[in-house]
Amino acid sequence: MTKTLLAFLQSLAVVSFSVFLLLPSIAAEIKTLTIMADSRPMILFEKFGFTHTGHVFVSVTGVSVASTLSSPDPSRLGFFLLSEESLLQFLLELQQNPSFCVLDSLNILSLFTFRDLSPPTHASFNHSYPVSSPNEYSLFFANCAPESQVTMNVRTEVYNIDNGKTKDFLSAGQTQLPTLYFLFSIAYFAFLGFWIHTCYRNKRSVHRIHMLMAVLLLMKALNLICAAEDKHYVKVTGTPHGWDVLFYIFQFIRVVLLFTVIVLVGTGWSFLKPFLQEKEKKVLMIVIPLQVLANVASIVIGETGPFIKDWMTWNKLFLLVDIICCCAIIFPIVWSIRSLRETSKTDGKAARNLAKLTLFRQFYIVVIGYLYFTRIVVFALRTIAAYRYQWVSDAAEEIASLAFYLVMFYMFRPTEKNEYFVLDEEEEEAAMAALRDEEFEL
Repeated sequence: MTKTLLAFLQSLAVVSFSVFLLLPSIAAEIKTLTIMADSRPMILFEKFGFTHTGHVFVSVTGVSVASTLSSPDPSRLGFFLLSEESLLQFLLELQQNPSFCVLDSLNILSLFTFRDLSPPTHASFNHSYPVSSPNEYSLFFANCAPESQVTMNVRTEVYNIDNGKTKDFLSAGQTQLPTLYFLFSIAYFAFLGFWIHTCYRNKRSVHRIHMLMAVLLLMKALNLICAAEDKHYVKVTGTPHGWDVLFYIFQFIRVVLLFTVIVLVGTGWSFLKPFLQEKEKKVLMIVIPLQVLANVASIVIGETGPFIKDWMTWNKLFLLVDIICCCAIIFPIVWSIRSLRETSKTDGKAARNLAKLTLFRQFYIVVIGYLYFTRIVVFALRTIAAYRYQWVSDAAEEIASLAFYLVMFYMFRPTEKNEYFVLDEEEEEAAMAALRDEEFEL
């Protein structure tokens, strides 16, 4: 294992643990859900960035509270908002007095308690609350009644009002996302057109991997256009109108294809050899099923929220699988570099091997850089950026992804003068000296 790879794994592990502690905002939309016999002291429903025209609508029906003790005090159960600015003071209150009821805190914005419910035959309540102080707020349900379980149907709507009349169901830091994703989808469609043109002009040098790379571009473009439509309909109506299904389908295909293409390019498949070695096949057999699992976890995380009891488990699973896949795709590149280094000592083709080694080493650095940026730098941006500028981290991630695609596709483009086939005899002696002096350690 190389030092660079070890450093990457350590950094990735640290950031993954941090992601677990600081989970991102939940996709804001109209949500209807059922809580069944839940005894958790606090349940997080939404995290949303409000402007000065923000509103929260909460409706609860079919409320029942079961307790092994005496009848619980209804004022000990209720909903409240907690701003990011008050979070630290709120946590200090809990730390100093573990038995403290959060509904008594001075750092929360209380909405209502079960004392406000209609008579038991209906046991319901609904009300809309204005949020006049701009900030990022979390909507919680608190249960301070000991040994009690709550069952209820909950409907939540969180939104800002634009131009005095239009509801915007996207958080203040995400309202730019539909436009952002649409612009990047256009960029990828243009990229796909240029790639098809390049392949057509160099038909004699086109390999199967180039066709797979074209499909990857198509899936990325379709994934982005579906993301744009998904966010647009959530922004306007509060529901994705089925675009989330298409988004997850294309995201699944795109992610599996991306990891597959990186592995295949890293092995030199269809460039250097028409087949895969046994260990390279095993990498694909590990990565593809894990990506299926990761996408299932992604759907559960995206379509539900912390209000389900296993939500944290799905987050841990997604982070673990992502770490494993990021590590796995690096190994084929390292194997190719080592194989080429060994081959260069015996086949007498120094110039060609030097070009190949240089290309694979550059590709190794590009992949490491891409993984570092999208897993670590993007997370840092999400953590430090103000809630109104959360879209900046999404923009940075898409810019980094586009840059990675451009570099990878340029390095392995179909051309008769590709670095794989450098045969300049005048450079042979210089290449042999370079191979002797340069060990190409990673």
